[in-house]
Amino acid sequence: MTNLKKPATLRTSSFGQKQQKENTAAPAMLALALGISSSGSLASEPPKDTDERSSNMIEVVEVYGDKDARYKALRSADPRRGVELSETPSTITVLTQSQLQDSGKSDLKEILSAQAGVTLGTGENGNAFGDRYIIRGHEARSDVFVDGVRDPGMTTRESFALEQLEISKGPSSTFAGRGSSGGAVNGITKQPIADESFAIGEAGIGTDDYHRLTLDINEALNEDIAVRANLLHSEENVPDREPASRKRVGALLSGQISVSERLKLVADYYHLKADDVPDLGSYFDSDTRKPKSDVPVYLQKDDFLDSQVDALTIKTHYETETGIKIQNISRYGETENAYVTTGARGTTRDASDPEAPGAKTFVMSTHQGWQEVEYFVSQTNAIWNLSIGALDHRVVGGVEYSNEQVKNGTFEIDNTGATNCVVSGRGGTQDSYCGLDGSGNVVANINTLLGREVIRGNDDSNFDVETVSVYALDTVDLNEDWSLHLGLRYDHFDYDNLVNSRGTLTDYAYSDGFWNGHMGVVRHIGENGNIYFNASTATNINGGESDVGGSCGYGGLCGSPDQVEQSDPEQVQNLELGTKWEFFGGRLLTTAAMFQTTKHDVMESVGDAYSNLGTLNTGKNRVEGFELTATGKITDKFSVQLSASMMDSEVLKSYESENEGRALSNFADDSLYVLFRYEPTRNLVLGTAYTYKSEMFGGQPDSAAGYDSSIGDYSIVVPSYDVVDAFVQYYPTSNINLRLNVSNVGNEEYWTAAYRSGAFMYLGDARNVRASITWDL
Repeated sequence: MTNLKKPATLRTSSFGQKQQKENTAAPAMLALALGISSSGSLASEPPKDTDERSSNMIEVVEVYGDKDARYKALRSADPRRGVELSETPSTITVLTQSQLQDSGKSDLKEILSAQAGVTLGTGENGNAFGDRYIIRGHEARSDVFVDGVRDPGMTTRESFALEQLEISKGPSSTFAGRGSSGGAVNGITKQPIADESFAIGEAGIGTDDYHRLTLDINEALNEDIAVRANLLHSEENVPDREPASRKRVGALLSGQISVSERLKLVADYYHLKADDVPDLGSYFDSDTRKPKSDVPVYLQKDDFLDSQVDALTIKTHYETETGIKIQNISRYGETENAYVTTGARGTTRDASDPEAPGAKTFVMSTHQGWQEVEYFVSQTNAIWNLSIGALDHRVVGGVEYSNEQVKNGTFEIDNTGATNCVVSGRGGTQDSYCGLDGSGNVVANINTLLGREVIRGNDDSNFDVETVSVYALDTVDLNEDWSLHLGLRYDHFDYDNLVNSRGTLTDYAYSDGFWNGHMGVVRHIGENGNIYFNASTATNINGGESDVGGSCGYGGLCGSPDQVEQSDPEQVQNLELGTKWEFFGGRLLTTAAMFQTTKHDVMESVGDAYSNLGTLNTGKNRVEGFELTATGKITDKFSVQLSASMMDSEVLKSYESENEGRALSNFADDSLYVLFRYEPTRNLVLGTAYTYKSEMFGGQPDSAAGYDSSIGDYSIVVPSYDVVDAFVQYYPTSNINLRLNVSNVGNEEYWTAAYRSGAFMYLGDARNVRASITWDL
């Protein structure tokens, strides 16, 4: 029985081996960017592994990775991308299992926020709490995919079941459909492996009551049937923020059967339950213009952020006698997300306060909501190689159907605790809950101060969008030096959102369709490098964010139904010029790219974002910049994964003219992530990681950062930060790996995101230490 082949690069086995030209170009700039010399390092053959390092050690099974180069993935797992990453005319950061393991990070929020060009947004009263990513300055919370199909809903995501994680940079609606203004995230799940059996367990303990257990078992029952199970149990207190805590329980159960030489079926069931006691961190001090340091843990004992994901996926792979590959992936899933969290706002006691008028303090606020998601998606691709005249093509034709149904609701909150201060707010003076007493000391009962009673309320938004998409992709070698990458997609959707706003029911219902496309040109330079140009588009629909209901901000929609129906979708265009080179015998892949992303017809809330005046296509913004990546092995002993980004954002047009010229919110101009791995002996591994993010400014998604005209500066500032991590591994035997990870070695206090009013600012984790043992059972 033969396994169906995975997509190959156009320049190798797909159309026969092509003559390779001698490499005459050696761009020293990229080597210098890594701080190494290129002299004698561009040999066509990889250096010999003289001490057979790791040849008898536990090795991560990298299905899409380069077996000769840790951290380097050869290709995307998306079958629609027909060439290796080194040939793809766009910036795609792929994090392999090896990289994820060495980093010591497990939640996708932690993993992605470290990468260059990616920042975090907060949950707010306008959008739900959960993992929220921003790529190249554009909202991406709805642009998360699993195995190439959309994974809707706000939730917590984990890496235990991932084969690799792919971050596509730049608009990509040809592949993703609606959204994907700045890029998309695609998690590739572990699947059964037909030709081997293994069982790998990992157990970890650490500071802050951390413990984590994972088990990965693959069993090839015979040459036609294989099954695999990935299991997870993890608990920890948030470092230095107890009683804030995180708990994860998960499973991915999968099986595959080769029905015939041409037909293979794969099915998997995924479950993740995440139970957090959330800590919203610090708050912005308007007097010092900085986040408040050393803020006590003010969460309430009944706070929670709970997510559950259940999804059943069936994949069909069929190859016709003429060599056409037909692949279908169908998934039914349900997601639940619910939260009651506590924020903090710095203020002073009102003059009428009976205890300490005018004293500095902070008051606590409640952020709450729930979401239920039910969805079905089915994507079919037909992939075939054909010759038209003298040109060889790899053509992909696809059709996709999806139906997403999302209910959003609220909790009824009754604070039964006694108030302890009087402060001024939007509604005037009011009795409140202060975290500091009149002398500036933390109140004794801070974690039970509000005395909350929580009752689940009714839904206030019933979102339903049904989409049918068709697309065609073509990759063609024009000659041995030039290749062309083309794509065109049409999406038609039926949208309905029944919104209950303060007792008023409004049904937003409309249908529309839109086209997107991409065109990439690659000029090969010898056998190791190329220069490419890529143009791509994306489209966002009005009301496309499923978690915001009728909010005028945060990507929501409001106004009259006619106004919503007559609005135009947001249009995004991207231009990218880049170069890719493989060094050190092909074991290190580098990318350098300049890009410009322009978004037109941006939806803006007209007037006060809390009012109901409506959203109009009145905005335009632009992000441009430069990105550099390097992934793979430099020597037998030295591996690296690097991503660097230097960007600039600007609002070009806005309903509020004073926003023009300002930066986008939640946007870091400069960012850097680099992970080094050094193997001094065959049994010992040393490593370190460095993360840097420049300052950001708070505000609503995809809009100008909040500005305070009274001081002539941005209202909420998230300071720049840099964090160093370290790890060491030791192999006492061939089937045991001992690993020690130290995160935030310098115990830096830093902030990763801010609520637009500064009422809370997410804290990065304090220093923590984790020791684990991996055992090839």
